[in-house]
Amino acid sequence: VQLQASGGGLVQAGDSLRLSCAASGRTFSRYNMGWFRQAPGKEREFAAAISWSGGRTYYADSVKGRFTISRDNAKNTWYLQMNSLKPEDTAVYYCAAQYNWKIVTTDNYDYWGQGTLVTVSS
Repeated sequence: VQLQASGGGLVQAGDSLRLSCAASGRTFSRYNMGWFRQAPGKEREFAAAISWSGGRTYYADSVKGRFTISRDNAKNTWYLQMNSLKPEDTAVYYCAAQYNWKIVTTDNYDYWGQGTLVTVSS
């Protein structure tokens, strides 16, 4: 089982990026999916999550209104559209999958991707 995150890069403040997380090895259509991020010297923090059906989403206050999480179960892939990026969004972004809706805590996730670096310059 592998989760492959991609789409990170270096952008300027105010720009947009779309991260993707492609899963292989099993289907994740019944899993809730999340995105976390970890800035240098800081703990990994929750950013966004989406339910297995796509009908429910949840965002950290720091990204609400700017980030949108979505998924395509047919492609076993989910996404994080990031708009109006700020320098404080700079971090390694990780995708993860879990089965219950206790989505904010890293311990509740069963599968993790390797991370993709997002750098936002001012």
